[in-house]
Amino acid sequence: MSLRFNSGLIALALIVLGCASCLGQLPAQAPVAGPASGPEIPRTASSGVQLPVQRLSGSISGTVLDQSGAVVAGARVILSLGDQSPKQEMQTGAGGQFLFSNIAPGTFQLTITAAGFSTQTSFGILHSGENYIVSGAALAVATTVTDVEVGVSQVEVAEEQIKIEEQQRVFGVLPNFYVSYIPDAAPLNSRQKFELAARTVVDPFTFVFVGGAAGVEQAQNHFRGYGQGAQGYGKRFGAGYADQVSGTFIGSAILPSLLKQDPRYFYKGTGSKASRFLYAVANAVICKGDNRRWQPNYSNMLGSLAAGGISNLYYPDQDRGAALTFENAAVGIGSSAISNLFQEFLIRKLTPKAPKEAPANP
Repeated sequence: MSLRFNSGLIALALIVLGCASCLGQLPAQAPVAGPASGPEIPRTASSGVQLPVQRLSGSISGTVLDQSGAVVAGARVILSLGDQSPKQEMQTGAGGQFLFSNIAPGTFQLTITAAGFSTQTSFGILHSGENYIVSGAALAVATTVTDVEVGVSQVEVAEEQIKIEEQQRVFGVLPNFYVSYIPDAAPLNSRQKFELAARTVVDPFTFVFVGGAAGVEQAQNHFRGYGQGAQGYGKRFGAGYADQVSGTFIGSAILPSLLKQDPRYFYKGTGSKASRFLYAVANAVICKGDNRRWQPNYSNMLGSLAAGGISNLYYPDQDRGAALTFENAAVGIGSSAISNLFQEFLIRKLTPKAPKEAPANP
């Protein structure tokens, strides 16, 4: 009997490309990522040709002071960008000033250190063509580390990181948005989880994948109760797309919002192959919470059961039942583990816009 749910569109697409004979066995559904937002693409009035909007570089500057208001010369200022590009470093001048020019727009982090002062860390978002002036860069005389957020919230940081994730496509085509190459990425709020799920189910590749799967099911006469012909194909396509919608929204938006869990896979990329293998497999049943602590992945496990129960409303009579629902949920968890292994060892190499530098161990 064919499985109802498709898990890990990327992993499945790679398997389909490598082994056509495996197409008949569709694994259980796991969340897939939504469409890449990318830069806005305007059209010229005369030709209708789409032209990319240029994202202009900007600058980040500021003055480092101590708590009395005196300038701190020779302070070390390190600039880290959210796109994983190499860090930049400079020292403040005699007036305590620093300036980083030709900086690409996006999230950034400034770390300021000076002898006799505590380290100060601040975050911000540089917009296209902006001259960003850092305020509040006052160093305290202390031995402890002081973390200060300057002009930006965790929600804004998460929004910028999502934009980076939405540019990740395997072979430049297959969506790879539900993986974070930033090990300590900002947690998503409920609105962002629902927006990411919505972009997932309307991504063009989702329709292509569901349409192809429905064709394979019809060719092999899976779900016989649907019959053949255009009507049978339409029913198979509708059922497959309903699986995608219910599985994605329940497992990646509704339950993660209620249980405060992160639906993304956090790429490890370091350590021995054995440790990375165990990490990828374990992430089928554990996940990061919004508090950034590891916990059981109730969202994925309960989401598979809930989506399976809902599918009993529209699948043929012979393909319904509690036993089949639990069977598909178990296969769904196993398929998530397989998808994670592809993410950990293969997919990053095939994703052109993935960060080039391996991140630190989560």
